[in-house]
Amino acid sequence: MSFTDIVRTAFYSLGANRLRASLSLLGIVLGVCAVTVIVSIGRGFSSELNEIFDSLGSNLVFVYSTRGDDGEPLTLTDAETIGDELYAPSVNAVAPQIDSFGVFVHENNESGTSITGVTPVFLDVRNLDMASGIFIAPQHLEDRAEVVVLGASLSEELFGNRDPTGQYVRVNGRRFRIIGVLDSVGNTGFGSFDNDAFTPITTAYYRLAFQRTASGEITVDQITVQAKDSTLVNKAVDEVEGVLRLSHRIKEEDDFRIFNQQEVLESANQAVSAFTIFLGAVAGISLLVGGIGIMNIMLVSVTERTREIGIRQAMGAKRRDILAQFVAESIVLTLSGGVMGVSIGVLISLLLNGVQLGEGFTLNTTISRDIVIWALSISIGIGMFFGIYPAVRASRMRPIEALRYE
Repeated sequence: MSFTDIVRTAFYSLGANRLRASLSLLGIVLGVCAVTVIVSIGRGFSSELNEIFDSLGSNLVFVYSTRGDDGEPLTLTDAETIGDELYAPSVNAVAPQIDSFGVFVHENNESGTSITGVTPVFLDVRNLDMASGIFIAPQHLEDRAEVVVLGASLSEELFGNRDPTGQYVRVNGRRFRIIGVLDSVGNTGFGSFDNDAFTPITTAYYRLAFQRTASGEITVDQITVQAKDSTLVNKAVDEVEGVLRLSHRIKEEDDFRIFNQQEVLESANQAVSAFTIFLGAVAGISLLVGGIGIMNIMLVSVTERTREIGIRQAMGAKRRDILAQFVAESIVLTLSGGVMGVSIGVLISLLLNGVQLGEGFTLNTTISRDIVIWALSISIGIGMFFGIYPAVRASRMRPIEALRYE
């Protein structure tokens, strides 16, 4: 028999028992649909993670202090040394910061939020834009000016839809002038600058935080380092480690910790992939159940068509023809279920794309060609695996015994 004859006969045989065939492939449809939706959600979340990190900057390195009793804190001098091309030629810019908390009051509106002491390069290093006004300038640092830049949400909370640039606000009882408002960056899943405020790092140190080392240097909570290129991140990390170990006179254990943003992204993607695989495996149980149902229905079909098998053998059909016929029926059945499952899964994924799940979180799904190919391949594989035993059983029937079967 030719391939076309085998496929045509398979459709004819399955069509003779439409209801039974439809019920048997239900497990395949549900399993393929569930796996398609879960993988598309996982791909969408992974894609969103990459977009978030790209927007933050893929060439960033974050340095934190982990000093114990004998260690030294990070200082503004450390940041300046790291920014020296002589010591760290792979570093493009350095943005130290002091983290503090402030209670903002304007008229009858009050909000408690983070206020971060920064330098002018912070805006470019963290890839931020101004909605109005200006950012911290070098003169503000020199004058220890009591000026502040508000995040978009904080500005709206205190001033509504008005532009607060040039207005005054009280921060922990001190009168600060608002010089600008940041453009909204939204919720990245790793925090948001929309609810924060920014002031000159010298102002934060002398007016708000006031933490000094034994030598009187300005202590900072974090140093963000921007490498000249994403390919130089690892080299920049080595240079930063060398500078800090030298300046802190470290002989054994480091009193600082460095996070490479690319490593964080890779770890996050691995976690998302592992979780997606786990959920996909759980959903795949229904594929196993569906495959067992296919095997069961094919065994019933072999029994019901015993006399037909005998007649075919008597007319010259070989064992491989009988084998191919029943395997083809199994594959056609599971492939039909796979096509239906993929179609429903793609439709559900498209409907879920952009759905708001709580404040600031949007569910994104990504449908790619390999998901469809993978799902259909699994369907074919299930048909072959669970259809081979009934097919072998049918091909091994003896013609005389098959013809005697009633």
